Amino acid sequence: MDPAIAIVPMGLGHLRQVLDLGHQVYDTSVKPYTSWSLTSVAEHLDSPDNACWVALDSDRVVGFVLGSMEFELRDDWGYLEWIAVAPDMQGHGIAGRLVEACCTALFTRGARRIVTDVESSNEASAKLMQRNGFGASTTITLFVRADPAEPELDADSPDLSPSIKRNLARTGRLRR
Repeated sequence: MDPAIAIVPMGLGHLRQVLDLGHQVYDTSVKPYTSWSLTSVAEHLDSPDNACWVALDSDRVVGFVLGSMEFELRDDWGYLEWIAVAPDMQGHGIAGRLVEACCTALFTRGARRIVTDVESSNEASAKLMQRNGFGASTTITLFVRADPAEPELDADSPDLSPSIKRNLARTGRLRR
């Protein structure tokens, strides 16, 4: 753990660096649904029940987490939605500190449970969540039907935005 890295609430001044880091960490050409827009991140900050934090090395955002009290239209469950740490800063305990800050904020806001999702191939994130008290509960398979008039999508990278994916999960339209 690097004590020089400060974990602080995310503010509007962090947005550009958060988006840039998200695009650096997640290869959206392979998995377009891992990308977030400025609007969706800003909407999190506008929510009174957000749990959005950044890890700062001086003025540089080296990690972030977005959380909210919006899961499946339940007001007693939190959702840890998006987390990233700069590649050159991984392995220093920053992600664990971000998860803890997010979860503490969500529990303080009334969450009885906190949900997150991790792709089955992302072993590092699965281990991170398990180390931080999360347990595997339900497996969700994302089914995609391509428009027959369009080129077929790669089954491993459905062209869904994070907000569409979240809305499908929240409304029960992603099948288990």
